[in-house]
Amino acid sequence: MKREKIWTRNYIVVCMSSFFMFLTFYILATAFPLYVKEGLHGDQQQMGLVITVYVIGGVLLRPFSGGWVDRYGQKKMAIVGMVVFLAACISYFGTKNGILLFLVARLIHGMAYALASTATSTVAASIIPASRQGEGMGYFSMFMSIGMVVGPAMGLFLWKDKNVNVLLLAICIIAAISLAFTIAMKVPERKRNAELQPAPEKKRKGFHWSDIVEPSALPISFVGFILSFSYSSLSGFMSSFTSEINESKVTSSFFVAFAVMIVAFRPMIGKVFDRYKEHYLYYPGIFLFSVGMLMLSQAHSGTMVLVDGVIMGIGYGALLPCLQALAMKLAPEHRRGSATGTFFLMFDLGYGIGSYIMGLIASYTDYRMMYVVAGIVPIASVVGYYLLHHRKQFKLAAAHKQHVKATA
Repeated sequence: MKREKIWTRNYIVVCMSSFFMFLTFYILATAFPLYVKEGLHGDQQQMGLVITVYVIGGVLLRPFSGGWVDRYGQKKMAIVGMVVFLAACISYFGTKNGILLFLVARLIHGMAYALASTATSTVAASIIPASRQGEGMGYFSMFMSIGMVVGPAMGLFLWKDKNVNVLLLAICIIAAISLAFTIAMKVPERKRNAELQPAPEKKRKGFHWSDIVEPSALPISFVGFILSFSYSSLSGFMSSFTSEINESKVTSSFFVAFAVMIVAFRPMIGKVFDRYKEHYLYYPGIFLFSVGMLMLSQAHSGTMVLVDGVIMGIGYGALLPCLQALAMKLAPEHRRGSATGTFFLMFDLGYGIGSYIMGLIASYTDYRMMYVVAGIVPIASVVGYYLLHHRKQFKLAAAHKQHVKATA
């Protein structure tokens, strides 16, 4: 049987729109903490707050973004999000003399990012054939990973002369390119056959939490929360850690090694997700990520830092597309936007809370202890994954076998 195509022109346009948006995110995630530390003379807590405020903006809008995408249209919400995203980038030029205005701009920027990323992820899921969702979303998140490769290194390069105007001009240009791709993308018409229509629901009065959060996506989204909580220690504090161990020259190479592993294993990971159970990706992925983080806490050389980047890159590369695709797979088709919003809501919340708490740990202890904590935290997600998802799937599979035997 001939396999349905993934690599269409429209799919590439959506991927490029997301790539440039995520590139902007990773540039600023690396450069802005350094700007706060060296340009505004802030401490570790304030460095973490720069990321946390951005994520708070995303968290505030995520509960609504999925519903808006489902209600008002995927492309329309993507364009609205990217227009505000670009406006926020431009607004940073007017915030160089006041930390309060700077944080307000970060808040708005995070809200725009939440809306745009939810919309583009939902468009990607709509384009990908149902039989290749794992593979297709794996490739889509690969573009996010390429942004993860280029972004931190570019952020460090743009900040090397400590000229914030050069940094801001670059992100404005990149955000404008992302907006251009967003305008160019096409959204397929939603199928209208009876199979895909939601079952009639009794009308309920007032507000209900399921209007903005997709319940079926919550268990996997909680696992994503724990993963991003731990990951926040890398993007916000890696540069400071390598400086502390006198290996600052290896920082950019670490992010490249981390993300190259994600890209290299991505085609295989998508196929494993579609052909086998997600457990084959989750358990090895979380083990490698945790081990790599714990090894990083004990690193004393640039070589060891790079080895840790390779190990964590393989683990993280297996986890992120697996969890994201699973969140949408478990939700009804007409609730994919809400499922995407729910997943990113929890993921962003973990990243924001993690950035602040990791900054606190570093300020009261040191970066090594911070990475010890970041390595232990993902292990806790194993319990959550098994109780909230794996055990449930096991019971459903057993019940299905019994039903088949009974009707045979």
